[in-house]
Amino acid sequence: METNDKLIERLIALAFAEDIGDGDHTTLSTIPAEARGCQQLIVKEEGILAGVAMARRVFQYFDPELKMTVFIEDGAHVRPGDIAFEVTGSTRSLLQTERTMLNIMQRMSGIATTTHRYQQQLEGTGCRVLDTRKTTPGMRLIEKEAVRIGGGTNHRIGLYDMILIKDNHVDFAGGIDRAVSAAKAYCKERGKRLKIEVEVRDSHEIEQALRAGVDRIMLDNFTPERTREAVRQIRSADPRVEIESSGGITYRTLRAYGESGVDYISVGALTHSVKGLDMSFKAKK
Repeated sequence: METNDKLIERLIALAFAEDIGDGDHTTLSTIPAEARGCQQLIVKEEGILAGVAMARRVFQYFDPELKMTVFIEDGAHVRPGDIAFEVTGSTRSLLQTERTMLNIMQRMSGIATTTHRYQQQLEGTGCRVLDTRKTTPGMRLIEKEAVRIGGGTNHRIGLYDMILIKDNHVDFAGGIDRAVSAAKAYCKERGKRLKIEVEVRDSHEIEQALRAGVDRIMLDNFTPERTREAVRQIRSADPRVEIESSGGITYRTLRAYGESGVDYISVGALTHSVKGLDMSFKAKK
């Protein structure tokens, strides 16, 4: 399996391949090869800044001679007019890296800002907001990093780092008991130490999951009232089992779920439909 660094490097390479193709003919035709300049990343909207470290990787990948001076780090609360960093070097390189860097930074900052709002809504409950696998294909690692920067918690990265037995798995396997038993045997046979989580739809399935001995139970599409009942049921049986709420939870209903006693709330909206944070990369005069 490729390392995270290798995957991110491939993402950057693909981003430049789709943007530049056989050459940025506008820049190549209008800017002399020897020209040098400086551009600044200017924030145009209040939020949480994310992607500074990724921006550095983008510049270094394209042109190692570009020099980046950072004024505001990832995770900082920014406002319109803030200058996050400036980059000096080849004017051609600055112009050719601009859009790829901005696409990544605006996306990551939008995710971090949304995540921050959601986690703030849970303040005082002890509950953590989780991301999901509902990410942009190829950009999962940086989108999940943005969630972390915004104060959220990463769920599993992919299908390889946790066993999550969902409703379809349960139905195809012939029930929770069979599915969990098979998962435990699989891990033992292959020497894997993976957490096992099971999605449940009612109190009967909660009982089955508890009997099977899972690490986490996901309450799927429970109302806040049913969630409180489920939390009591699980805590009284085995207080070590983690509890996660999922399914149709919005910013408006988030607090009610957090106050029900669950450990985590997974929210697909952190990554699948977030608005990018407005910013620009302008020449320093």
